[in-house]
Amino acid sequence: MGEVLHTASNVASVISTVLILGESGVGKEVVAKLIHKLSKRNDKALISINCGAIPENLIESELFGYETGAFTGAQRKGKAGLIELAHEGTLFLDEVGELPLNLQVKLLRVIQEKKLMRLGGLSETEVDVRIIAATNKNLFKMVQEGKFRSDLYYRLNVVPIEIPPLRKRRADIIPLCYYFIEKYNRKYRCNKELTPEVEDIFKRYSWPGNVRELENVIERLVVTTQMDEIDEKNLPLFFIEDNQSVYERVKLEGIIPLKEAFEALERKLIERAYKKYKNTYEMAEALGVNQSTVVRKIHKYIKSNALKHD
Repeated sequence: MGEVLHTASNVASVISTVLILGESGVGKEVVAKLIHKLSKRNDKALISINCGAIPENLIESELFGYETGAFTGAQRKGKAGLIELAHEGTLFLDEVGELPLNLQVKLLRVIQEKKLMRLGGLSETEVDVRIIAATNKNLFKMVQEGKFRSDLYYRLNVVPIEIPPLRKRRADIIPLCYYFIEKYNRKYRCNKELTPEVEDIFKRYSWPGNVRELENVIERLVVTTQMDEIDEKNLPLFFIEDNQSVYERVKLEGIIPLKEAFEALERKLIERAYKKYKNTYEMAEALGVNQSTVVRKIHKYIKSNALKHD
């Protein structure tokens, strides 16, 4: 992420087109806003549009605007599109891979010629916009499949910035947790904090929804946990039921060593029994093993782990 932010800050001072790549929820719009904020255009508008959220029959008029009488229901005086509203500022095109092919041609002309024509218009309007695009799709593959114009792809891909998913930057997880806890503590006037056990669970979890999922989970925990301390019992079930690091390897690789899978399950059972029962004899009875085995497993999975943390 340090390299991502370094690249973003360097490219902010020029007007080169930027293509931000990454899975849904990694923070592509946050990086786009950072680039605009650090640019010489920061006193002008940053106009954002999600190309996948607007119906195909409306996106042309939203982007390029329209003249009087361009279509049924059009305003009498016409309307400027989002590209015109971003004049001298920045236009952020999120999910640009969803842009229809016929509009890709018009966008290419805006990038190349700095001109656009409104829907139903007879003359072109000059526009000065800095374009930042983002996608969670493989645009190069879409070009090969004929689903995205190659000339537009190369115009957008001047400075690519790839944001890695949260599972590949695990060092960010806990700092982000506390950033969002502070945010929602202020918003809801709370004083919540995470236990070390919850931190460990969060660090092992794969976060398929990335930073957006993490923020949603933190907000949910802040508003639903009655005590100031958020512990394991407050977490949604899917955090507790799976040893996510092993689960993810099974999903990605198909097969992992049985010993590794067995130890993950054994560790989880020992940890739960250790918290639930008062002594090792009760633990042994519940787990169906002798007491000496329980003592050995506690030392292996719990005490040795505590010593590592110390």
